Amino acid sequence: MAFTPYSAPPTSDISPVIGEVNDETTWPPYNPRRKPGQTVYVITGANRGLGLALTTTLALRPNTVIFACIRTFTPETTEILTSLPVGQDSYVAPLQIDATVPLHAKQAVEVISRTHGYDHVDVVIANSGISDYYGTAAETPLEALRTHFEVITIGPLALFQAFLPLLLQSAHPRFVAMSSGAASLGDMEHMPLMPVTAYGAGKAALNYIVRKIHFENQGVCSWVLSPG
Repeated sequence: MAFTPYSAPPTSDISPVIGEVNDETTWPPYNPRRKPGQTVYVITGANRGLGLALTTTLALRPNTVIFACIRTFTPETTEILTSLPVGQDSYVAPLQIDATVPLHAKQAVEVISRTHGYDHVDVVIANSGISDYYGTAAETPLEALRTHFEVITIGPLALFQAFLPLLLQSAHPRFVAMSSGAASLGDMEHMPLMPVTAYGAGKAALNYIVRKIHFENQGVCSWVLSPG
C-alpha cells in the first residue's frame, strides 16, 4: 500500500472566541463567561468522532469550560463547536492545535491564560490521532512509522509539557490520552493479522509515556482510555 506523508496545514494565528479586547496590564483579563468554580477542559481532535462526542457530552455539565482544539479552523467546524448546547455557566471555545506543531500547544496555553483569564486547567484529553497506513512490519515504510509517532506519541507529550504549569494549578489535575487495543502486546496473538504496525507501535509508546507521566508528576492523575 502506497504511503502519502502527512502534511500539516499552514500555521495561523489562534483567534479567541470571546470578542473582548483585553488590556494586558490587568489581571485577570476581562471575560464575562469566566465564573468561579468552573471545571476547565482541553480536548484535542474535538471536531469529530470521540473528541466531538466528549465535547458535546461534557459541555452539558454546569460550570464547565471546554477549549475544543482542532487541527484546522473552518467556518463549519467553528460553527458546530460554538453552537453546541451547554450547561449553566458553561461554554465551548475552539482553539487551534495541530499535534505535529508543538508551538500550537504553547500558543493555546497563552490564549487560555492571557485572553480567557484562566490560571489553571483541570483536565487535558489528548484525543488527536492518525491511522492512514495499513501494512505488516515488513512492508511498513519508515516514514509512515515516523508520521504516526509524530501525531500519536510525540503530539500528546508536547501537549502535556505545554499544559503542565496550568495543570499544576488545579486542585485535581488529570491528563488523559486515547489508546487502543492495537497497542496491547499481550493481546497481539489474538489479532496477529491486524496490519496496524505504525498505529499500534505509536499507541504502545503512548501508553508508556502516559504511565511515566503518572508516576513522575505527583498529584497529576494520568491514564489512557481504550474506547474500542
